[in-house]
Formats: sequence, C-alpha cells, structure tokens
Amino acid sequence: MEPLKCSSTSSVVDSSFFTKLSDLKLNDFKLDSSRREIGAYMTNPKSLTKFNNIPIVNLDYLSFDSNSNDEQDPEANLWLDGWLYNKNTIEEFKNIDKQLFLKSAGLEIYNTLKVLKEQGEMPNFQDLNTFHLLTFCDLKKYKFYYWFAIPVLNSSWTIIRRDVASINTQKDGSIGLVPVKADGTKCKLKEAEEFIFYDTSTNKSPSIQLRNYLYYLAMNGFKSVKVTISLPGIGNSYSLELQLDSSFDTDSIPKITGWERTSNGKLGPKLADLGSLINPNQLAEQAVDLNLKLMKWRIAPQLDLDLIKNQRVLLLGAGTLGSYVARALMGWGVRKITFVDNGRISYSNPVRQPLFSFKDCFSDNGLGEWKASRAAKSLKEIFPGVDSAGYNLEVPMVGHPISKEDEGSKRASFDKLSQLFDEHDIVFLLMDSRESRWLPTLMGLAKDKLVLNAALGFDSYLVMRHGNLQNSKEEDVHVGQRLGCYFCNDVVAPDDSLTDRTLDQMCTVTRPGVALMASSLAVELLMSTLQHPDGKYASYSPTSSTTDTVLGEVPHQIRGFLHNFSQTKLVSPNFNSCSACSLSVLNHYKQDGWDFIKRCLDDSSYLEEVSGLKKVHEAAELGAAELLKDLELSDEDDEWLS
Repeated sequence: MEPLKCSSTSSVVDSSFFTKLSDLKLNDFKLDSSRREIGAYMTNPKSLTKFNNIPIVNLDYLSFDSNSNDEQDPEANLWLDGWLYNKNTIEEFKNIDKQLFLKSAGLEIYNTLKVLKEQGEMPNFQDLNTFHLLTFCDLKKYKFYYWFAIPVLNSSWTIIRRDVASINTQKDGSIGLVPVKADGTKCKLKEAEEFIFYDTSTNKSPSIQLRNYLYYLAMNGFKSVKVTISLPGIGNSYSLELQLDSSFDTDSIPKITGWERTSNGKLGPKLADLGSLINPNQLAEQAVDLNLKLMKWRIAPQLDLDLIKNQRVLLLGAGTLGSYVARALMGWGVRKITFVDNGRISYSNPVRQPLFSFKDCFSDNGLGEWKASRAAKSLKEIFPGVDSAGYNLEVPMVGHPISKEDEGSKRASFDKLSQLFDEHDIVFLLMDSRESRWLPTLMGLAKDKLVLNAALGFDSYLVMRHGNLQNSKEEDVHVGQRLGCYFCNDVVAPDDSLTDRTLDQMCTVTRPGVALMASSLAVELLMSTLQHPDGKYASYSPTSSTTDTVLGEVPHQIRGFLHNFSQTKLVSPNFNSCSACSLSVLNHYKQDGWDFIKRCLDDSSYLEEVSGLKKVHEAAELGAAELLKDLELSDEDDEWLS
C-alpha cells in the first residue's frame, strides 16, 4: 500500500505570447488589472515519448484569440481555457496572497463539481483543467514575470493494488476519466463498476489531472475504485485499485494546490528576459511607443498617437532650431523626418546644435559635413526606427536675382522643393533669413500643407502656424477668415537682407535657451493642432476660454520675451495684400509656377505690385499728403500763434 502520487503539469510560454501581451497592455489593458480570458493547448498525448512523458501546456500569441480553439486540430492539440491576471507593478505581483488566489480559483472548480453532482453528470476534461496565469510585464526592460497554475482539489487515496490492464482501453475519442462496466463499455456514473483514465502522461505515475476526477468520485460517495490508466501512444496500460481515506470529509472545503514549480523544484514564479533575445531596433521601437502610450492611460486617453506617428514632416533648416525640433518630433513618435539645408557644420555649431559633434566639423577636404545629410544620419543613430533623409538644397529667395549661369540650378532647387512638399504633410520654417521663408510659405499654402514657423531674436522668439485655405475663394474660407502667415503684418515685400552683413548679422545671435524654447513650443503647437477636430483649418480666439483639444488650446502665434520672462498669445487674420499668402499671389503662382517665382526673385517690387502692396503704399502716401494738407496753417492761425 502506498499513497497515490501524480505527475505535475508543466507550462511552456512562447516569446510570441509576451509580445502580444505587451501590445495588449499598452493599447487595451492599460491600467486595468482585471482578469482576462485566454487559452492554451496541451500537446496531444499520442505524441509523447519516454523522453518527453509529461503533459505540456503551451501558450503563444494565439492564446489571446478566442477563435483559436476552433482552429486547433483535436488530433494534434487539446485546448484548455484559462484566465490571465496581469498586474501593474512588481510589488502587486509579489504581494498577492498566493494561497488565497489559488483557493479562489480552486473553489470555482469545486462549485462546478457540486452542480454536476446534482445533475449526475461526469465533468469534462476542460472543466477540471482551467488554468490561471499571473503575470507582470516590465516593458522598459522587456522582462516578464509569470506563474502558472491549474487548481487541484486534493483527496487522500491509497493504492491497494497495481496490475496490468484487465479491460480494453482502445481510445474512442474520449479524454479524462470515463465510467465503464466490467467489460469496458461506457456507462453512466451511477452504473460505473470501473473507470478508464485516458492519461495525458506516459510517466509511471498518472498525471495530476486524475486528482480532480478522484475528488469528484469521493463527492459522489465512492470509497474505493478501480481505475485503468490508458497510456497514450505506447499501448501499455495498467490498473490501480484505490482506497479513499476513511477520515476524508467531502463536505468541507478541500485542500487546493496547483502552482507550478520552478526547474529546481521550488515554488516560485518564472522570469522570461526577452531583452537580450529581441532585436535592439525592435526594443527601441517599443520603448518609444511605451513612453507615449503611458500618456493615454490616465492623462490623455483621447490622444490620437497613430495620427502623430503617420505624419511626414519636412524641416527647412537643419541648424539649432532644426536639431531641437527633430528631437522633439521623435519624442512624440514621428517616424518620417526630412531635412533641407545648404550649410556645412562649423566649429561653432556642435555646442548649440545637438545633432552634430566635433568630428563633424572637418572631413577629408577640410570642410565640415553637410548639415542636412549629417542631421538625418544622427537621427538614425539616436533611433534606428526613424525614416530620415537630408537634402543639400538652397531655397530660392525673393530679392536675390538669378544669373543666367545659376538659372538651371535654381530651377532644379525649386522643382526639388516642390517635390518634397508633395511628399510631406507638415513643413517647419526654421531658416536664418526672412526672405528664405517666402517661397515655402507660398508653396505650403498652394499645396495645402500645415506650415509652422519659428523665428528667433536675441532674447525673444516667435512661434506660429500659418492659416490654410479650404477653398480657393476667400469668402468660402473655414470659419469666415483664415489665420495670417509670417508675412501678413508686413507692408513691404521681403528683400535681400544677407548682402554686406557684418559677422554678428550673418550669425543668429541669440541667448542659448531661446532656440530650445521656440523649438519645443513649435512642436507642441503642431501636436495640439493635429488633435483638433479641424486640424490645420482650426481657428483661434484669444478670448475663448474653452479647451479645443485633448492637449489644450491651439493658438495662432506665441511670442516670448526673456528679458522679462513673459509670453503672449496673439492672433491675426490674413492680410489681403500679403506678399506670401494673398489670393492674388497664390493665383499667379498656380498659373505661372516657376516663371512667376523667378520674376519675384529678380524684382521684389514686382511682388509688391502683384500682391497689392504697391497700392497700399500709394494709398498710404495719399493719406499722408491729405493729412499734411489738413494741418497747413491758415492766416488766421498765424495770428493766434504770433
């Protein structure tokens, strides 16, 4: 006589399970730690060998698919239903009362058996083998802590006799414990003379699944039973005559076990450290997404991160502003960033422009690397998942006439810039000179791109978004009137401001912190605009106290001053005679393209004529003359003043 011993069940969790769990944690579960239905499959006992002789429960990415059970081949796998308990912190995972947890899970089986007892039915294999998986995901280090359990209701049985099988155990598709008569034919539980246990193990001891069946037999008044253990695949069945301990009480809550042991036989959770196995680029991708998706859990659940991620952003300027804007864009998850610049990296740049280092200031020919291409490479070194490119391109500037020798290259630059605008959704104007912003402003309006502008003074900055036309007619513009552009407050067309400049005029002389502030605000303004239901067509009223987006307001202009550390939000409508965004200039550009642009570059006075600024000047001069005329003193006035 010896106590009945059973072989435990082991679990194998595939890495795809944790990959799927990570995705669900970020996008679905978030901070919800309530239990979730999952599934697993147990390898068909027929495939077991003497070297692999215990049942294995396998979990992979299909465990989260409710339809996976229907897709499983019953000849290959046995499907099990289960529950996932994913905790938010490692402390919560550790501090769970494991005994109470398992007792609660076991009582679900116990209550199921009580119902089946009243019905006189035998429990099926799935009823008695519901598994429970306790997990914690450390998504920053890509480590997964988990503990697997199948609750077991224990009853005290002693082996009275072990013998070879006396009845035919030819499998008929059944699994688990089957009541039979003495000749091996299936019958109802109350008619049973013997039992056949179609085991999931080829071990010398029956698998642990037998214990829940034996507990059910004890509940139904069986004191002694004969169980034939049918071993899968190998054909060597044996029978056990079992005796229930006389002191066993089925009316009391049973002792419940079932936590899986570690490889060294101790009770405790397992750790899957996938960080060293996964491609570092993939880890970086997931880490970037993690930081952003944490915002959605409690702070901004309505935040549309996919919209941000899919934006294609063109940065005109790869210097101080371009470097900081690019870094902030990557922080928001933007994957497509393109630079345009025609400058080389100099020794003064790396301390102010974080995408460059000292070694970039010189190359084989003694010159620094091109800013645009080096900035693109730097982004990929920071985050390999970014799609970044750089173009060494000089933006044609109004007021800078084109010589016959340069016309071909200027036309090529214009065509390339136009192509880049077509390939991107958002354009940042981050250049040094005012005139270099004119063509991109016009081109952005014509191609309906969201254009954002950042400009620096010594201790001041301007950040703004340009208005967009939804229709070609001014009277059809969204909300009555669109927002103004960078040039809408000017009464003269931009002109050459670069020729004969002194050293301090050739460099952007500004307090070092100004560029960081302006760059950050420009990117944050973009993000708020993207979250607005009207997007790039969003209007703005400084007197409105309503919050327009999940991120707050979407202002038109932000002007900051460091001398008194103040910041002001302003709004200005478009100017009908603006040199860059008036309908007259826009229509000329759409009609004549490069020919119109070339004429404006050669002669800024022509641009003033087309835009209507010339008439504004004439009207102003006429008004001034009338005012002076009204102020002329009469003879009577002379008498008063004498």
